[in-house]
Amino acid sequence: MMNITETVKQLLIINVLFFIGSQFVPASYDLLALHYFESDKFKLWQPLTSMFMHGGLMHIAFNMFALYSFGSALEHRWGAKKFIFFYISCGLGSAVLYSAFNYYQFHEAIQPLLDGGLSKSTILEAMNTQKFNSFDGIISQEQFNSFSSVFYGTAVGASGAIYGLLVAFAFLYPNAELALMFIPVPIKAKYFVPGILVIDLVLGLKGNSLFGDGGTGIAHFAHLGGALCGFIMMWYWKKNQFNDNRWDR
Repeated sequence: MMNITETVKQLLIINVLFFIGSQFVPASYDLLALHYFESDKFKLWQPLTSMFMHGGLMHIAFNMFALYSFGSALEHRWGAKKFIFFYISCGLGSAVLYSAFNYYQFHEAIQPLLDGGLSKSTILEAMNTQKFNSFDGIISQEQFNSFSSVFYGTAVGASGAIYGLLVAFAFLYPNAELALMFIPVPIKAKYFVPGILVIDLVLGLKGNSLFGDGGTGIAHFAHLGGALCGFIMMWYWKKNQFNDNRWDR
């Protein structure tokens, strides 16, 4: 197995420090996690800081193992600057798609309130102040739950950036054989990665979780956002020969 590269090592350290710090200062989770962008709790730094926050020991362990496994190979191939640019870009791309999906889901769910005569500004004020008297008699508890879970939900984790690394690895090393614990037979990266993405999409639409870091469909769209960003960047770099390496090796 390839030795760990310097940038990957620094990312591992930063993620672990963020995780330990969040255990001692629980309020940091609320401040650094990614909130719904129409919430008063949303801050401009959260798309970046949420990449270094994790919800539990298994969550960070899985992501850091993947970062070490795939990130070192990519940094060795690209160098530190290109690798960190790609990693951060995929993480931010993940946050964008996550937020866009949340926006669509929230606005679909509040339609009964809009039809009932409430304005969007009134609804957002009620959500931010948690004073819901104006909703009485218009929607059911189930309808309220459908959009409150989006508005008050948060996202954390490096998964979006990790999915970008998976896509890049499949581009550069398509015939490398990969396996997960629950898949005993190694599968070439060019089949393995698209398969994981399809499964993640299906489970995301159903509201389930593939690796247990989210539990809802929203987390999967964050994963897929990172993968999509990674795919676009790899396609562009390959087309324009962005680096000095041959892409067909």
